[in-house]
Amino acid sequence: MRRRLLCNVMYIFTLLALTASSALGQNRLDSLQYIDEVVITAQTRQKEVIPVQQLKGEQLQRLSSHNVADALRYFSGIQIKDYGGVGGLKTVNIRSMGTNHVGVFYDGIELGNAQNGQIDLGRFSLDNMESVTLYNGQKSAIFQPAKDFGSAGSIYMQTRTPKFDDKKDYNLKGTFKTGSFGLANPAFLWEQKINEKLSSSLSAEYMYTTGKYKFTYRTKDGYDTTAVRQNGDVNAIRVEGALFGKIDNGYWRAKGYFYNSERGYPGAIVRNKFTHEDRQWDTNAFAQGSYKKDIGWYSIMFNGKYAYDYLHYLADPHKDEALMYTNNHYYQHEAYASLANRFTLFPWWDISLSTDYQFNLLDADLRDFVFPRRHTILVAAATAFDFDFLKIQASLLATHVRDNVVLDTIAAPNKTEWTPTVIASYKPFKYIDLNLRAFYKRIFRMPTLNDLYYTFIGNTNLKPEYTNQYNIGFTYSKQIGSPWLEYIELQADAYYNEVENKIVATPTSNFFRWTMINLGIVEIRGIDAAVQAMWRWNKFLLSARANYTFQKAQDFTDSESEFYGGQIPYIPWHSGSAAINASYRGWEMNYSFIYTGERYSSTANIPVNYQLPWYTSDFSVAKSLKAGPGELKITLEVNNIFNQQYEVVTCYPMPGINFKGIIQYTY
Repeated sequence: MRRRLLCNVMYIFTLLALTASSALGQNRLDSLQYIDEVVITAQTRQKEVIPVQQLKGEQLQRLSSHNVADALRYFSGIQIKDYGGVGGLKTVNIRSMGTNHVGVFYDGIELGNAQNGQIDLGRFSLDNMESVTLYNGQKSAIFQPAKDFGSAGSIYMQTRTPKFDDKKDYNLKGTFKTGSFGLANPAFLWEQKINEKLSSSLSAEYMYTTGKYKFTYRTKDGYDTTAVRQNGDVNAIRVEGALFGKIDNGYWRAKGYFYNSERGYPGAIVRNKFTHEDRQWDTNAFAQGSYKKDIGWYSIMFNGKYAYDYLHYLADPHKDEALMYTNNHYYQHEAYASLANRFTLFPWWDISLSTDYQFNLLDADLRDFVFPRRHTILVAAATAFDFDFLKIQASLLATHVRDNVVLDTIAAPNKTEWTPTVIASYKPFKYIDLNLRAFYKRIFRMPTLNDLYYTFIGNTNLKPEYTNQYNIGFTYSKQIGSPWLEYIELQADAYYNEVENKIVATPTSNFFRWTMINLGIVEIRGIDAAVQAMWRWNKFLLSARANYTFQKAQDFTDSESEFYGGQIPYIPWHSGSAAINASYRGWEMNYSFIYTGERYSSTANIPVNYQLPWYTSDFSVAKSLKAGPGELKITLEVNNIFNQQYEVVTCYPMPGINFKGIIQYTY
């Protein structure tokens, strides 16, 4: 029986590989509890209709990652662009569709950047993070704001929600990290139970690093020059405060967030230039709130947010003769409101209607700047059927965008788009935990305000950039409960994505003036696969997970080009990751491995643009022990233990071997 089942699973996996259209889902591991000598295992995983990957709780904290961008490297189908070490910009790309097609959500509400559409994930620490979740397409829920339907892929960051023991009214956690690159990183968390229906949370963190590390400079004859990375320092502070309220059949939450940083841009290492002097100052602040209540067969949810973002960029030729003097200030304001309604017509049939409004304002001190304002209205109608063995979801999103400009310039024309999604999941066997899934989604991304209006570059006639996504996949899991193997899960997805009207920058009469045009057509075929398992011998616990991604992402923009059909920049054909976690009597050991295969830095897939494969191995060991009324945890990390010299983005060298020590006290 087991052999026949294994053959069936392998047969399905082979079919997926041949069809080449997919995505990877990652479900939560079982939660484990202890009562004296009895081990109780409870499965808390909720089956997702759409592919999902998640890292949460202890699993997230054990990785040698300290910001969201680093943690996402352990998901399949993900490409991270890292522009050089601690101070460099870090953006994410899901299944080769582009950074601007990724929606990034913080405690359920999307983070916005109407200026350039990019969110720097390097500034979000894991110190106060409960979970990081990646969805291909959208969340497997129809009761959500309209914006949640509006991205080709989504990343959800969920911070801690206070939980208290019966005898405690507060929780405290203090952390201090230090190590290579002059790192000093203290953090503090205080959670307070005000009464049975109200609690609060205050989190603060400071980080300083010189960002200096040795690297070897690649020449035509190999790595033969050793230098020190300069201008990668970061001086940043983050403060968050939140209130959590309980009401009958619902809840409400309010949060305030503040982040301020000064950093240097490490810059590209080209033509033997190893130092850069340009600087950037950022201030990001927002206040947001959520309210949800169930009233019999009807549910209502309201979200609201105001955000302010300030960016100051300085390039001073007095410090670096290679720089052109630039001293620009940008100011963004965003107001957002959402109302979502769900109606449960039958236990097996829900429908929902969501309406969102968003206003964006961008000011700057640039010459001839047009001061754009953008109004966005989104309306989403969705339905979900749940027949136990068969689940179906469908949605239709309407998006209307209207831009205004202050100066005597013609704004981009109004745009109204309709985009559908259809999702299905099928469980063919009653007593075998095998789930088959498929989805289709058409979505678009609006040109950013920089695309449309940036001086000498913008093009107000740009069309939206569309994506079509097709995915089929399966998940098989088994709770074995044997003396050595407790649990195993296999997942695989095959997918086909198509990007139309891709927005690209092209030079005009000279290389100092560029313009944005719709040119690109990109087709992506890929396979994501994952396996995870858990073993236990008495008090020794071992868990492991491995991910693999194959992607063929081709540029079919210009059929006359000799590079027609070439692999798009920085997308490897093969990539993967693995992590092993072991624990015994308060000791923890963690090993993680990341591999990125060969790729090219341009659609011209020629030797001069070839990028070598790279891999990194990280190792950590930790000890937890009782200290007074609380618990003390001491961790030592060694990252890139084989001192691999590599570049995620060409000419931006990454750190070699480095160390980190962490002391954490929890009460």
